[in-house]
Formats: sequence, C-alpha cells, structure tokens
Amino acid sequence: MASLAKRLASWTYKLRYEDIPAEVVEETKKRVLDSFGVAIGAFFEEPPSIARAYAMSTSSHKYGATIWGTTHRSAPDHATFANGCGVRYFDFNDTYLGKEALHPSDNIPAILAAAEMVDADGKQVIEGIVVAYEIAGRLADAYSIRAKGWDHVTYIAISSALGAGKVLGLNEEQLTHAINIALTTNNALRQTRAGELSMWKGCAAANSARNGLFAAILAKNGMTGPAPVFEGEMGFFNIAIGGDKFNVPVLAGENGAGFKLLETSIKYWPVEYHAMSAVEAALKIREKAGNIKPEDIEEVFVKTFDVAYKIIVKDPEKWDPKTRETADHSLPYIIAAALLDGYVWMDTFREQRILADDVRKVMSKMKVVVDEEHNKIYPTGIKNTIHVKLKDGREFEESSTYPPGHFKNPLDRHGVEAKFEKLVKGLLPKDAVKEIEARVWRLEQLDEVGKTLRLMKIVREKS
Repeated sequence: MASLAKRLASWTYKLRYEDIPAEVVEETKKRVLDSFGVAIGAFFEEPPSIARAYAMSTSSHKYGATIWGTTHRSAPDHATFANGCGVRYFDFNDTYLGKEALHPSDNIPAILAAAEMVDADGKQVIEGIVVAYEIAGRLADAYSIRAKGWDHVTYIAISSALGAGKVLGLNEEQLTHAINIALTTNNALRQTRAGELSMWKGCAAANSARNGLFAAILAKNGMTGPAPVFEGEMGFFNIAIGGDKFNVPVLAGENGAGFKLLETSIKYWPVEYHAMSAVEAALKIREKAGNIKPEDIEEVFVKTFDVAYKIIVKDPEKWDPKTRETADHSLPYIIAAALLDGYVWMDTFREQRILADDVRKVMSKMKVVVDEEHNKIYPTGIKNTIHVKLKDGREFEESSTYPPGHFKNPLDRHGVEAKFEKLVKGLLPKDAVKEIEARVWRLEQLDEVGKTLRLMKIVREKS
C-alpha cells in the first residue's frame, strides 16, 4: 500500500486542467481576486510591512517573484512570505471548516511565485491552486492537529509544496519528496493562536507557504526528503500526534468526490470565520433596535458551538482584547462592536476602538454558552444566536447559519468585486483595478501571470 505522501503526490501529478469543472475554475478566480484585495488592503499594516522590507532587500529577475503592491521581483520564497502576510493579516481571506479549520488561500502567494519562476500560464496556475485547496481541505477533514497542540498551518506547508510543485512541473517522485521535506521541517505550534495573540498570528501561514514553495524548489532540483514522513518510526503519526493515524479516504474525482475548493467560503467581514454568522445576527438586531448605547442594554445572551467557543471565547484574553490579532478572534468583542456601531470593517480593529469603554461595558453584560443544537450543524453551518434584552423592555433575537460568502450562500462576481474595490480604494489606480478584475476573470486565457501582479502597484504613500 502506497504511503500517504505518495498517494497525495500521485493525485497531484495526474490532475489536469481538463479535469477541473467550469464551476471550480470560476470559484478559483474569485479566490484569486479576493486574495489580491485583502493583501493590498493590508499593504501598510505593520507585519506585512516588516515582511516586505525584508523581501525588498533581495532581487531576482530571472527566477524572481513580484512583491504585490510593487514592481519589485524578489527571491520567490521571500516574496511568498511578504505576499502571504498581506493575504492573511486582516483575517479576511477565505476559510475551510473541517475537523481542522484553515485558510486555503494562504497557498495562493506560493503558487503565483512558482508561476513567475517558470512563466506558467493561467491554466497551470488554476491547476496549482485547485491542488492546494484539495490537499489542504482533505487533510483538514482527516484530523484536527490543534487538539495535539499543532497549528493548522502545518497542513499549509504540505498543500503549498504540492500546489507550487504542480506549477513547477515536478514528477511524482519529486512531489513526494517535496511533501517529505515540507512536513518534516514545518510543524508549527498552536501557541500562535492561544492567549493574547501576536503579529505572528497573521504571518504563520505565510511562513508555511514559503517553506512549502522552498521544499518544492529543492525537490525539483533533486533534493530528497525523509520517508515515509507520515508513517515512519519517527514520522508525523508517531511523533507529532502521539501514535494516532489518519487516512484521506478520497480525493476529487475518486468515487465521485467533488473538489474541496467548492466547500470553501469567502469572508464578508474581517473576523475569525466562526464569528461571521454572529456579525450578521448582531447587525440584524442593530437594524431593528436602532442606535444602542451600553447603558440601554440589560444583557446579551449568545448561543454558539463548541469549536467557536474554544477558539474565540474561552480564553480570558478574548474578553479583554488589547491587540488587533486578539480582537478579530474575540467573539464577545466582535458582537459588542457590531451592536454599537452597526457595521464591522477595518477600523473596528484599530487600537482606539478595541480599548474603548463602551465595548467593554457591553462585553461585561454578555454571556456566551455552547448549544448542542448549534453543535450538530457544524462544520457545514456556523450557527450563532444572539438575544439582546434592553432596559426599556424590548427584546431582540437573531440567528445566522450561512452568512454571506459561505459556500452555501456564495458571493457572485459582483460581490467579490465589491469587496476587492472597497479594500483597494485609494491604493490602486481605478483603471488598474478594472484591468486586474478583467484579467482575473479570464485567468485561464493568460499566457503568463506576472504582468497582472505588477499591475497592483500602490499609488499613495502611507497616510
């Protein structure tokens, strides 16, 4: 029986653009444009700026990759890290929910960097992205590594190695070694997402994607990696997850299985995905109740599900956020801000708003519990129910299970464009915005992708 690494590599090698349904191609394009938007929107934030400053210190014109927001071509792994920090920083990129929750678009910077290295065309890019989404999603379905203290970005190293390796033209043996290298060297601690969250929360996946690309480049050039990386005596199963083992029962095309990319969701608000439905419910209450002040509220009672509680409620820091990284992973804060402000956007997570007295007062009147009926819906749905009791006697209750952008309530092209345009407004020229959109929608027809990436040149200095 083939090892898991060999099986994933074999499936990756055999996939062809012609095997990918039109619906999957369309959704791939949406996620590319969405990734561009969130990355450019975060261009001047501190962690992406730190990563970009480092990447700008190297240049590579023959095999280089574009640092998004500039026309500078850096070493591909450096560019992947810088671009990946942008994609992830606002916590506004897409999500997949299985036994493990992760963000598949974290793979896209590595795949596009690989594409620039070999002048790949749009069809090759789509192949690579579909591969990365498939592998990340299937691994997330197979086992929850956060339960063992490992961060989900461990899986991103594997999926990026295969997605980038597909674009780079690796054969089956080379793809297997890319996995062997990527997984042996990139087990990431879950401490990244525990307690008070640091800047690294938005950079951890970019690091894994960078390392996945690096593993693929090494394998392409003949480097071999430790095997069998999952099943070996000192491999992932025995050492990283304490003797547990997992299987990936099917991949797309096997036994009628569809592509995992179609089960990923685009974010409508910049919050940790399990809070997305809570935002919708809170905004519906605010719309019905009108302006709400902390002193108007008697109590806020929230019913959620176990995974959301563990990730964005249970830690004391989630009830007293002091950083952006903690606030966008704090269900109490997100609900309080939505109720008070009537919207959730980037300024919701500025320091002045996070530390304001009014949101703290609302959080002090809030109780969050796990509801078994809500648990039964997860991970297909992310149901949150909010009940607000006001001192004037009025009471409001709203629930949401499939918020806008959820794969069961997907955004159309216009919805994705609206998000992209809002994020890049004032940063990119209007004609460039329209040209980028047009190019993404015809991605499969492009001879090479580098020109599109270099259209994303920031036109203003930091304000």
